[in-house]
Amino acid sequence: MTEPQRLITIKAALQQRRMPVYRKIVRRVWRLFIAGVVACVGVFLAISFAAIPSFRELENPNSALASEVLGSNGAVLGRYFVENRVPVTYDDLSPYLVQALLATEDERFREHSGVDAKAVARVVVRTILLSDQSAGGGSTITQQLAKNLYSDRNFDGMSKTEKMVALAYRKLREWITAIKIEKRYTKEEILAMYLNQVDFVNNAFGIRAAAEVYFGTTQDKLKVQEAAALIGMLQNPSRYNPNTFPERCIRRRMVVLYQMWQNGYLSENQYDSLKVLPLDMSRFKRVNFSDDTAPYLCAELKKDVQFILETPEARKPDGTQYNIYRDGLRIYTTIDPAFQRHAEAAMAGHMAKTQQRFFQVWKNRDPWTYRGRETTAAEIEQRKEELLKLIRASDRYQQLWPAYMGTLSDRIQEKYEFELQDSDILRMLADEKDGKTITTHVAKNWLSASKAGQYRQIMDGRDWPEIKKQWNTLQKEIMARYKTRIKMTVFDWNSPKYEKDTIMSPYDSLRYHRMFLQTGMLAVDPATSEVKAWVGGVNFKYFKFDHVRTMRQVGSTFKPFVYATAIAQQGISPCYQVYDLAVTIPARYQNFTTIADWTPKNSTGAYSGNLLTLKEALKGSVNSVSAFLMKQMGSPEPIRGLLNNMGLDSAARRTDGDYRIPKQPSICLGAADLTVWEMTSAYATFANKGMYARPYVIRKIEDRNGRVIYRSQPDEHPALPANVNYVMLEMLKYNVSGAPGIRDLQSEVGGKTGTTNDYTDGWFMGVAPRLVVGTWVGGEDRWIRFLSLTDGQGSRMARPIFADFIKRLEQDATAGYDFNARFFRPPGDLEIEIDCSKYLNGALPAGDEEDFAPDIYNDELQPEQEARSRELLPA
Repeated sequence: MTEPQRLITIKAALQQRRMPVYRKIVRRVWRLFIAGVVACVGVFLAISFAAIPSFRELENPNSALASEVLGSNGAVLGRYFVENRVPVTYDDLSPYLVQALLATEDERFREHSGVDAKAVARVVVRTILLSDQSAGGGSTITQQLAKNLYSDRNFDGMSKTEKMVALAYRKLREWITAIKIEKRYTKEEILAMYLNQVDFVNNAFGIRAAAEVYFGTTQDKLKVQEAAALIGMLQNPSRYNPNTFPERCIRRRMVVLYQMWQNGYLSENQYDSLKVLPLDMSRFKRVNFSDDTAPYLCAELKKDVQFILETPEARKPDGTQYNIYRDGLRIYTTIDPAFQRHAEAAMAGHMAKTQQRFFQVWKNRDPWTYRGRETTAAEIEQRKEELLKLIRASDRYQQLWPAYMGTLSDRIQEKYEFELQDSDILRMLADEKDGKTITTHVAKNWLSASKAGQYRQIMDGRDWPEIKKQWNTLQKEIMARYKTRIKMTVFDWNSPKYEKDTIMSPYDSLRYHRMFLQTGMLAVDPATSEVKAWVGGVNFKYFKFDHVRTMRQVGSTFKPFVYATAIAQQGISPCYQVYDLAVTIPARYQNFTTIADWTPKNSTGAYSGNLLTLKEALKGSVNSVSAFLMKQMGSPEPIRGLLNNMGLDSAARRTDGDYRIPKQPSICLGAADLTVWEMTSAYATFANKGMYARPYVIRKIEDRNGRVIYRSQPDEHPALPANVNYVMLEMLKYNVSGAPGIRDLQSEVGGKTGTTNDYTDGWFMGVAPRLVVGTWVGGEDRWIRFLSLTDGQGSRMARPIFADFIKRLEQDATAGYDFNARFFRPPGDLEIEIDCSKYLNGALPAGDEEDFAPDIYNDELQPEQEARSRELLPA
């Protein structure tokens, strides 16, 4: 055997002996390969089915969408949000936004299927291997959208190995999600979803909110340079915030414009001209609740919407409850933005002048210590206590409270399972002083017996002396802070945007703002029952309390209900004559329940003795004639029945247990506390042919997918016979004939003023064929008032707002207000004579109907009369 042959034989033998090893290695390699493939598939499947949102989650991402309040024309009146986010569709987007986004963030967006292989390769080679940080990122727009669907993007607290594993897992998950998104959605839908997801800071979530906040426009009307600035923010919204860092934003905007030029969306000339433009931030406006078009409406509407959402029929398909702040509801209202704008303007114009006069009247006077003829020491103490309540409700006080009372409060909670509050301490201090406060509160059901027992345990315990000491120390400290002058911004009618910077103590600021007169105003279309405008106060930023739904005494605005009842019951004419003489309703007279005689006075304290027609008496708010009609009816029940038909629940009670519409004769003078909403609702009956129709402001509510979850249902029924109703309209028209501001209107209008005790409340209820407006003016506190009838009557405080509002509508051809409409007169014979010349056989009523007579009879209900009548009425 030659040498070569021997070597071959040896190699063959060795290969034969090694073959099992080779085969074993090959099997292991294949096993590892298969295991790797299976593992990858397993991980892929696990991520696909377990970690990636379902299609439904992709369509409705886990982000809080603002609910919108929309006006009758579709304009946004306000939003409820945790995040100010309102989605838009691709068709709504400005083409400049799309071009800037594609040029800057994803040039091959139209070509890839979610993952851009070229971009990934560039990142691997240049960024990872060559450490070139200028190479850019590899994420597509779809991947960025996918990333936004997950909240676990933080690597804090991880080791380097953990970070690598987490990064690999998340990147794989991101790729898979991006591919699924591309399969499920069109490219256009992906672009819209992405821009809806971005947080542009300054409470602007999504492109629509960003366009409004930064440039005061809608996203479809953005200019090229504005679109470029917003797209430039995507890299780092805080760093390139145009309001905070304008220079950075301009440099970043230039990069975006350059990319648009490079990708053929701009010409070189366009790029050169756009890149040098200044950054216009003049329309920048942070969003908050007081920026809503109708902030008082939105604040009150929120309560109604939340009540609706609690009903079973307004639930989600899966039975869960909608969230007004997160579920992107669309709340369609009847509010007309043009009417709302004119109502706000009329209110502001008049209230600025009224407030100026108010400050003149109170110059060198203090409403909290001012004493009228009948002011008692107890009333003065009450005023001071109300001021202290405001201090104790302030943020300053609440932030200071734990430092002095926190430890004690925890100890009391642990010992007695009792949450110690200021109101509790005040009751215990009062009881320690007079020995009867707790007992009295229990007797009047203001305090439970069990809580009273806890009070006594605390007062008998060892902690009570320390509670008193710490609480008194707290009061001294807060007053010291409240009386320290500091820089602040306050409300001011005469300053730009109604606010000015000044130096003032918080205590003086509190008193200053409390002295502003407020207003409540509601406008309703009587033909449709739609609420067209809602003004709840003079300025929502500084005065949050709404006065459309606040109960205030209505004064003589109540008297038309008395006259309407009398005319309906007896068929008497408005020309029927009554002497202006004292009228006494004896104790227990017919169906009255008073236990003493009741004789109301006119506000002048005297009776003219003149023979007055009913229409003259109503115009002059003559109390004696209202009392005469009440006595003729023999009971307050007919009036309460009419009001029930006009939408005012006669069975409703106040918190103290008394009826809101009292069962006593003094209601004929307006001794009832009602809201602007209720009064406007009732007066709308007069303008609606005697038919009561419940006003509504929410037309419907849709969820984010357009599913209707609530729709307003009409509620209408007869309240007054048509002939009686028309007679009342004639009387209401006569009330305002020749009145300043009213006589210049083209509309057919009627109305009634109201003024309550001590000029605390000024009312005007105005009716026109296509609009009924209720207006109230007064102070938050009842001692914030004018000091004379000249300034404080309803015709001076409230009626000018109505007149200016209607005039503005008449002059605005685009508002859609029909000033040519006229009240409906029933066909045929009214069966009630309204022509006083015929009724009185040619004798005209005193005075010319076209000559306006001022309210010489104050609308007031005398304080002693009201108090006495309330005392005499059994609960």
